[in-house]
Amino acid sequence: MFPKPISPIKQHEKLVQSGVLRSDDHQIRIIGKLQRFWEQVLQYDPPPIPEVKTSDSLISRLFSRAPPVPEIAPALAPKGLYLYGDVGTGKTMLMDLFYQTLPPSITRKRRVHFHAFMIDAHKRIHAAKMTMGHSGGDPIGPVARDLAKEAYVLCFDEFQVTDIADAMILRRLFEGLMNHGVVCVITSNRHPDDLYKNGIQRSSFIPAIELLKSRFEVTDLDSGTDYRRIPRALSHVYYHPLTPENKAEIDKIFNSLTSPTPTAVLQDPVIENRPITTWGRTLYVPLSTSKIARFSFEEICGRPLSAADYLEVTKQFGTLFITDVPKMGMQQKDMARRFITFIDACYESKASLIFVSSEVPIYQIFSDEEVGSGKGISDHMRSVMDDLGLSPEAVGSSSMFSGDEEIFAFARACSRLVQMGSKEWAETASQ
Repeated sequence: MFPKPISPIKQHEKLVQSGVLRSDDHQIRIIGKLQRFWEQVLQYDPPPIPEVKTSDSLISRLFSRAPPVPEIAPALAPKGLYLYGDVGTGKTMLMDLFYQTLPPSITRKRRVHFHAFMIDAHKRIHAAKMTMGHSGGDPIGPVARDLAKEAYVLCFDEFQVTDIADAMILRRLFEGLMNHGVVCVITSNRHPDDLYKNGIQRSSFIPAIELLKSRFEVTDLDSGTDYRRIPRALSHVYYHPLTPENKAEIDKIFNSLTSPTPTAVLQDPVIENRPITTWGRTLYVPLSTSKIARFSFEEICGRPLSAADYLEVTKQFGTLFITDVPKMGMQQKDMARRFITFIDACYESKASLIFVSSEVPIYQIFSDEEVGSGKGISDHMRSVMDDLGLSPEAVGSSSMFSGDEEIFAFARACSRLVQMGSKEWAETASQ
């Protein structure tokens, strides 16, 4: 017998009483919706996933077919939750509150950053196509079945669609998952109607939007409070400017963490160019122990690395050092995008400690004008900065981010850098 699970509402009350969270009327109303969905999931009995029959007979393998995907979702499946709002509205905290209070009896569950999920889905679809060979067929059905078999409760954090390859498969993939009885919680910066705006062949993505609106309870989280901007004591993990004194401080911290005792040095020494494998290719880590890695900005963002590479790095190393981060302008736009992707990977993987040395303060690293000039700030950028409680003098200005999705990614990275520089993050991220 499993112990009686603690509910999201009770867990939220405990976190408020302990001082980890602050009470907020708007967020409490949202947690009420989360609680109702949680109770429905506990009562939900998902349908069995049909097995794929295998045979040693060559003829049987040639003429056998995968079980068909159900045409409709189970009548008793709870409607999913789609939580959207600007950066700092507590989306990830709410998702974690739901996921972490699911009882141990629910073993088929998965919480995943949406970007990582789509990387996994594309890998599986590619493998399914290879298996089908020249006979062809739709690989998305078998992939949806396999994913549903692994987890019937799926939690997607940071749902966004910027890639046409994702846009073209999402409706069929989600429909397949839901028809197999999968229920979801999704967090996003966007209302479904605003997803993939101005994307290539967006008309083909409209059915996916309608699916989200019909199968999910869409809830706006915006309340005017950025929960990551509530004042907190900063731990000293972000060093600027790039002076000899700050370089010496970073070196001292790295050496103290990697060589705490003579025994530790022997058991887990610092290795140069440690190889790690991602997507079938090798990435070399300049300096690392088994749990701590150190890169210069040029080494982590100056090379054509992908989100998959960064996720693999953050999966293997809980503590990361990034040195010599410059102030980035239009000439470093690709590097800026990679740095944002890297910060997202660190945040999602809950890297316990991140030490950064930079040319400028956190909020000025994406500035391509002189600080305080106020030039080049679009109305939309001003709106996002207002939402974050930032002034042009604090940020400088940046014209490198033009599209809506880029502006949100920029704002999110700034907010996350501040959060990951807090004492609370260092104390709780690895728990």
